[in-house]
Amino acid sequence: MLFYTFFKTLMGKEVVVELKNGVAIRGTLHSVDHFLNFKLTETSVEDPVRFPQLTTLKSAFIRGSVVRYVHVPSAEVDTSLLQDAARKEAFEAAAAAAKAAEEAPAA
Repeated sequence: MLFYTFFKTLMGKEVVVELKNGVAIRGTLHSVDHFLNFKLTETSVEDPVRFPQLTTLKSAFIRGSVVRYVHVPSAEVDTSLLQDAARKEAFEAAAAAAKAAEEAPAA
């Protein structure tokens, strides 16, 4: 949920989504879902010489399983807030695992 929440804060901002097949698409983040599927508007391909078939692309729905990287503007990233959220999520996961271990019957 950490990345989903982070990407929700970037809606309306310009991002570059790099796919596993090497295509990089720049566009405005319109929406993101729990599967980290992205919908971009006002899109353009980063390398139009290599991928000329994508030059007319106006919007794109990108399935989360084909995403390699998402490049975000450094000005939009609050690293301290992101680190705090990661620590909180790790703490909650550890607490849940400890509780499950206590409740499990001894073998």
